Amino acid sequence: MSKAVVLRFNEEVLVKGDLQVFEEIVSPSFTNHSAPAGTDKGKAGLLAFYHNVLKPAFPDLTIEIHEMFEDGDTVITRKTIRGTLGIPFMGFEAGKKVEMPTIDIVKVRNGQYVDHWAERHIQPA
Repeated sequence: MSKAVVLRFNEEVLVKGDLQVFEEIVSPSFTNHSAPAGTDKGKAGLLAFYHNVLKPAFPDLTIEIHEMFEDGDTVITRKTIRGTLGIPFMGFEAGKKVEMPTIDIVKVRNGQYVDHWAERHIQPA
């Protein structure tokens, strides 16, 4: 069940930009443990990151999920985010094709994201 929620978030929210699904999936008590220092670690901060960073940086964002493991309410995903940068991002110029290998850990309760941790880096595609 939790894997389906994580798959839905990746495809419908991150790739397609469906904010209604975002509202359904992300709990009001959500905590992003990987949010940059000084930023909102809650639901509003995640939405701001999506609008102000992720979508401008990756207007043609795609996600390839390589592996996904579920243990109780925890889902671990190894994936690669790819795209052509729409803005300068993490030391790369706009127009550069890049990929971000990522490992996400998400706690899902009652069908909603409640906690998130991520390890990622960016590299040329």
